[in-house]
Amino acid sequence: MTYTTAQIIEKLGQIKVVPVIALDKAEDILPLAQTLAENGLPVVEITFRSGAAAEAIRLLRRQQPEILIAAGTVLTAEQVVQAKNAGADFVVTPGFNRKIVRLCQALDLPITPGVNNPMAIEAALEMGLSAVKFFPAEASGGVKMIKALLGPYAQLQIMPTGGINVQNITDYLAIANVVACGGSWFVEKSLIEAKNWAEIGRLTREVVAKVR
Repeated sequence: MTYTTAQIIEKLGQIKVVPVIALDKAEDILPLAQTLAENGLPVVEITFRSGAAAEAIRLLRRQQPEILIAAGTVLTAEQVVQAKNAGADFVVTPGFNRKIVRLCQALDLPITPGVNNPMAIEAALEMGLSAVKFFPAEASGGVKMIKALLGPYAQLQIMPTGGINVQNITDYLAIANVVACGGSWFVEKSLIEAKNWAEIGRLTREVVAKVR
């Protein structure tokens, strides 16, 4: 199934939390995604911070097609093509790169680019994008900054990521324009490497209970 940006935003709005995942072994995505889905989060953002990303996306798309898959930390045209070919539903970037946006649009691959200031927001709007990632959220002024930006840019649909945790996530989600928040504290690399699915499941249940 191919999703439009509007459909992705609708799904994210129901789920409210996006696990931001860095993997060294592609095969770890299968038990990890199963643990997340069973505990209320049928979505993953698999970051291109390691060489395992494209293979992890491919494996997950094949084995668990119902899970919403974002390709994260996409920085190059090559990674966009890899993400598309592997079966990612959409792309998330840390910053705003016109070339990457244009390529995603040409490939009919939804993209949520990273912004944290008016200049980047206006560049996104100019290219027809109103769904954006606010990154790095806490370091860029957090909730106060988002509220300030929504004064002139009330049409934005925002996914804050960076510095978000179980203590502050509800502060972000209380803002009407915040669709979902990205977070990694419950899918820490150390937990994945230890294959500690029980603890990941517990932390996932904790955050799901908090945001619902």
